[in-house]
Amino acid sequence: MSQETRLRPDPEVVDLYRIAVEMADRVSSRRGQSNQFYLTLQTLLLGAPALFEVVGHGGAVDPLRGFLLALVGAIVSATWWLQLRSYRELNKAKFDVINAIEANHFAVKPFSDEWASLKKDPVRGWRGRYAELGTVERVVPIIFLVVNLVLAVVVWL
Repeated sequence: MSQETRLRPDPEVVDLYRIAVEMADRVSSRRGQSNQFYLTLQTLLLGAPALFEVVGHGGAVDPLRGFLLALVGAIVSATWWLQLRSYRELNKAKFDVINAIEANHFAVKPFSDEWASLKKDPVRGWRGRYAELGTVERVVPIIFLVVNLVLAVVVWL
């Protein structure tokens, strides 16, 4: 591709690029809303014993009710984690397309350059490199899964 073409990309390519970036942003926004939904649901499930007076007169949690709430919480955690994985795959595909458009049609490559910078420069401190948001946010459903599984066992003790 000539330097002239790189400096003046086809307007259709620019429009497609703009749409691809907007769609990637929408997926990220939906992922954030999804995280809020699941966090709220987990908070409700963990607080439900007090909310619905599952606690008996002796202060003990009714084992069956507590177990069922914890089981639902574990299922919600697994669903949340799977949905995050799906969003991550969808975003990866969208950014592969965005990066390909940048590589083939633009002299300036903001997304490709930003990602290359994040990947190469270690973040000083407790980790060796940039921790992707997807990696960090996938830990939260796992924590809730573990908490719910522990509760499912503890209510029977």
